[in-house]
Amino acid sequence: MATTYLSPGVYVEEVDAGPKPIAPVGASTPAFVGITAEASLKAIDPETGNRIPVEAALNKATLVTSWTQYTNIFGGFVSGAYLPDAVYGYYANGGGPCYVTSLRALEEGESQAVAASVAVAAEKGNSFKATAKTAGPGGNNLSVIVTNDKDKDGKDTGTFSVTVGGQTKTGLSLKKTDGDNYVGNAAFDAVEISDVGSPTSGPVDGKYDLAGGGIPPLTAKDFIGDPSARTGFGGLEALDDVRIVLCPDVMAGYDGSDAAKERVKMVQDAMITHCELMRYRFAVIDTPPGLNAQKAKEWRNYVNFDSSYAAMYYPWIKIADLSGSGSTTKMVPPSGHVVGVYNRTDSERGVHKAPANEILRGAIDLELQLSRGEQDTLNPIGVNCIRSFPGRGIRVWGARTLSSDGSWRYINVRRLFIVVEASIDIGMQWVVFEPNDQYLWAKVRRDARNFLSTIWSSGALFGLSADEAFYVKCDEELNPPEIRDLGQLIIEIGICPVKPAEFVIFRISQWAGPNAS
Repeated sequence: MATTYLSPGVYVEEVDAGPKPIAPVGASTPAFVGITAEASLKAIDPETGNRIPVEAALNKATLVTSWTQYTNIFGGFVSGAYLPDAVYGYYANGGGPCYVTSLRALEEGESQAVAASVAVAAEKGNSFKATAKTAGPGGNNLSVIVTNDKDKDGKDTGTFSVTVGGQTKTGLSLKKTDGDNYVGNAAFDAVEISDVGSPTSGPVDGKYDLAGGGIPPLTAKDFIGDPSARTGFGGLEALDDVRIVLCPDVMAGYDGSDAAKERVKMVQDAMITHCELMRYRFAVIDTPPGLNAQKAKEWRNYVNFDSSYAAMYYPWIKIADLSGSGSTTKMVPPSGHVVGVYNRTDSERGVHKAPANEILRGAIDLELQLSRGEQDTLNPIGVNCIRSFPGRGIRVWGARTLSSDGSWRYINVRRLFIVVEASIDIGMQWVVFEPNDQYLWAKVRRDARNFLSTIWSSGALFGLSADEAFYVKCDEELNPPEIRDLGQLIIEIGICPVKPAEFVIFRISQWAGPNAS
């Protein structure tokens, strides 16, 4: 409301007539979703000096600014999870602040472990089941050896012997009436016997390896979560500063089965959908382990994603195994290390620089050494390869999204638009409910041009001048009376992003010199 002057005097007033700067938003803050060793905020006990849990951090997006802070909340490396290695690789490659959502804490959830088991075959169906008495992956090392007893003529006697872990029981039977010889009553130190079958179909001789022991894989529902309950990556909807989403532990427990493939596809599809709906986010996804180039191509066709809000990386990388599992190295999905490269490139060059032709720190080898010919089949379909070059180390050698639209082919183009759109979204909130007139249009054009000039001067836009790099239009043509009557203000912006020099072609020929006729 205008000031009312009632008495003579000098009046000094502040007038808000200057530009309202639009600040570029951050482009690099990722959110890791998966499995950790622990999940609790901790404090130092003043009497003992020990760390003590003070607040649960399970299934809560928690801000982490360093590897030390990560270990204080989520523990260190742990067998059966890829997220700790991903976060470590992220910081090793130049990562900054990130969010971590732990869906399962292995060391705090031992009761979640399942026991390994095996069904011993019969001529018809199964004769009995052996289950490890101790839950966890240790049971996968056990085997059940079955041998049918023979008489002096080599005929089956109807009884058999079972050996487990060096312990042997002989004269066993499938008949409950045989008392202590009934296999269901046999007491083994390492396994429990159950599900005994019909005595008319005895067991088949052989060695039966127990399997399935360990932590069961997380379900697709675990990863997707619930936005209202703030769980899974659905819980990330409440965080405005998240720009990248990755779930390396979608590969935890992957066994190549159809069910495992479908679970991975469902989770990654939900990740991409999440990023598209949130608009200002980008998904970094992995391929499964153990794929050669042809299998990687088949996987790409199987998932059949088409989105400019996601990028896929292949193959897995070999890193030092710091989990204490007894192995010196391990294979892990590359997404965490790659997102660290995103951060490093954003910091050193800017979001407009493609995050490729960059060293992947912490990677000591690759699951598969790719040739140029193999990459020729993968690069056009949006599978970004990681390759090893003699004397140049292991490098990210691809910069494509999963989009079939040539306008959105490159990662840096989509991420540049994410930064520009999110910055304008936040920086122009002051315009809402302002009088929709020419004065407002001029201020909007001024502020938008000032912001885009900064983006252009950083090298993110193509053009020798600002006018060649972008335009901003907000005038009577876009905002006639019928548009203003709807309460709308239309602003049109066009920007010309720089594209990476993906194919560098030198044309060389013989030349006779300047004096040749």
